Amino acid sequence: MSCLKTDFLIVGAGIVGLNLAISLKSKYPDATIMIIEKEKQPAFHASGRNTGVLHAGFYYTPDSVKAKFCREGNKHLTNYCLERSLPINQCGKLVVTKDNRDLKVLDELIKRGKENHVELIELDDNDVKDIEPNVYTYQKALFSPNTSTVDPRKIINALINDLIDQKIELKTDTAFITRKGNLVLSSKGYIETGYLVNAAGLYADKIAMMYGFSENYRILPFKGIYLHADDKVFNLNTNVYPVPNLENPFLGVHYTLDVSGKIKIGPTAIPAFWREQYSGLENFIFSEFIEIFLREVGLFLFNHFDFRKLAFEELKKYSKKSIVNEAKKMVPSLSSKKVSEWGKPGIRAQLINLIERKLEMDFIFEGDNQSFHVLNAVSPAFTCSKPLADFLVEKISENLS
Repeated sequence: MSCLKTDFLIVGAGIVGLNLAISLKSKYPDATIMIIEKEKQPAFHASGRNTGVLHAGFYYTPDSVKAKFCREGNKHLTNYCLERSLPINQCGKLVVTKDNRDLKVLDELIKRGKENHVELIELDDNDVKDIEPNVYTYQKALFSPNTSTVDPRKIINALINDLIDQKIELKTDTAFITRKGNLVLSSKGYIETGYLVNAAGLYADKIAMMYGFSENYRILPFKGIYLHADDKVFNLNTNVYPVPNLENPFLGVHYTLDVSGKIKIGPTAIPAFWREQYSGLENFIFSEFIEIFLREVGLFLFNHFDFRKLAFEELKKYSKKSIVNEAKKMVPSLSSKKVSEWGKPGIRAQLINLIERKLEMDFIFEGDNQSFHVLNAVSPAFTCSKPLADFLVEKISENLS
């Protein structure tokens, strides 16, 4: 087998991996940087299946890394799209309530928005009708004017052009297999690596363990699927979300307007039984199934973070009727006849803390002077990707100094 050589090797060509390469090149302009991606195209998994929502940043606690970079990332990607004439739908977002209990959560979101310096507009139910006549809310709602939707694939393609301009090497169809000291064995041969950066998403924990990290963490995959509303059946003017359950990192079934104004309804957060369980037995790996199934059985039996309720509620959403019933709480005129097509499923690479038996809410990363591992880069990682990458490169720089 041949042996290549690079100063920095990045594993994973999702949006975080691509931005890490660009940030590293800015920090170390004379360094050689290579990205390897096991699929035949970049961003085949979470980044390419992303809804394209640019989040504003009011969901997250002020002490979190997510809060630190969401507002900045939103601004960066908005400008990136406008400057390069990439499609963007600056339609905003309504967060609506269904009952009196939701009002307390709405107050918490208002508080977080103020602490995170995110613009929010408080509305009563009459104000909501002015923005979106089809929507129901109980007494109050929030409007986020800086929430947008973009086309993830076009952003990825623009970033790949940026890589080419900066002479960063991208090798697709090249899987990380194992390491031997500073050598990485890939499916295309050995790569002598000065420093490894792991942005492998669903397999980030597996690679990290080869370098002595992720001792207390494992990926717990969740499948997200959407329904597409039929064209010309009903229109929305903005994204519409329910008040979320702040005890877990999922935002609930909602309405997303894509860049063309078409409506997606979802997603689910269904526990998956292996890491790339997109459809049927696709990508089935028996050892993964056993590991993840046994972990989920333990979570179900002991009901850590109310996993039992989450699993029951989400598994019901394999039924179109169940998703429609959730969505009808926000738009009562919706019916099953107005949605017919399932969208392409995605898998959320959600990190679980094995010691504390909880889902990690924030971005998690670990590293030393030989390697760095992005273990939890779930939503809003797409929105945060550029300032997050700059921040992580500074962490890498500290490790190398």
